[in-house]
Amino acid sequence: MSEKTLNQKMEDLNRQVEWFYSDDFKLEDAISKYEETTKLANDIEKDLNELKNKIEILKEKFDK
Repeated sequence: MSEKTLNQKMEDLNRQVEWFYSDDFKLEDAISKYEETTKLANDIEKDLNELKNKIEILKEKFDK
């Protein structure tokens, strides 16, 4: 299976966050869901930082 796109990860993150506000919320599951959500958020942040770096490199090339 190929890695998910940034948009797919963001959609997953939104679904995971919505769970905390849904009728399906169970306190017993909250810690593991929180850990999953935090891991995904960190993964998204890493992807965004990589994109930012690529954009900065491209910008430097065009500024020359």
